[in-house]
Amino acid sequence: MEGQKKRVAVLVGCNYPNTSNELHGCINDVLAMKETLVKRFGFEDSNIEVLTDAPDSCKMPTGANIKQALAKMVDEAEAGDVLYFHYSGHGTRIPSKKHGHPFRHEEAIVPCDFNLITDLDFRQLVNKLPKGVSFTILSDSCHSGGLIDKEKEQIGPSSSLQKGATSKTSYTLTPKTIPYHSILQHLSSLTKATTEDMGMHMLELFGSDASLRFQTASHGQLEALGPDEGILLSGCQADETSADMNPSAGGGKAYGAFSNAVEMVVREDKEGGLSNKEVVVRARKLLQDQGFEQHPCLYCSDQNADAIFLLT
Repeated sequence: MEGQKKRVAVLVGCNYPNTSNELHGCINDVLAMKETLVKRFGFEDSNIEVLTDAPDSCKMPTGANIKQALAKMVDEAEAGDVLYFHYSGHGTRIPSKKHGHPFRHEEAIVPCDFNLITDLDFRQLVNKLPKGVSFTILSDSCHSGGLIDKEKEQIGPSSSLQKGATSKTSYTLTPKTIPYHSILQHLSSLTKATTEDMGMHMLELFGSDASLRFQTASHGQLEALGPDEGILLSGCQADETSADMNPSAGGGKAYGAFSNAVEMVVREDKEGGLSNKEVVVRARKLLQDQGFEQHPCLYCSDQNADAIFLLT
């Protein structure tokens, strides 16, 4: 992009250690991506913020910390900047109150403190982008399709799908999802309230740090601003799960299936300069060949579908 100034990234990996929701490959995913961003895509190490729930982490990936890092990245952006957010961790679905919603659910990611960040929060961030700034989100989580509210589908549920065979790897597959009712039960145990209204629990526990989806004054007021600079590469469709792969035995390394597929696609591209659409199509094909039944998706404007991934 002409006049390009800086390349900034926020990378979040949540393994939820020592809990019933524990994953194993998410921190590995974002550390591998950090190396790729520096070596392949020209990001400065000082412009990359990493939030993980590793025991020695200096900043935990709570909902408030993640949103603060993203807001800072967007607020400080100037024309020509390239912004990137990589999330590897659990996702969930919230029952939708909107009539005619295609899946009757809203999509969200699950920070380590369960302070959900929803599709509406990502829509707000995209709407705040200064002119000439691109913002790419890669979400390796369940139900991640549609994670930017009202973003245009380029590759998604309406794309031709083929079912893969059962994965035959020597890895244990764990879906990266926490069901809505499990989250509601967890929050209820903290607030001691019996209500089934998740919004009430969220507001009691997190106040103004809770998602816009639960802030009644903001709910439903954010619209897409025509073709925008939000770009979402999701690990699966909104009604699918994404896989966390943990070695069953031996010294293999745990990883997220979609994060690993994107890493492989980028590594195998010797020419440099795959479009966003090409990255998703190749990652989808790779996962299909490996036997995974998850279908990566792309949501963005027509122009950004053909734009080069991370504008290299």
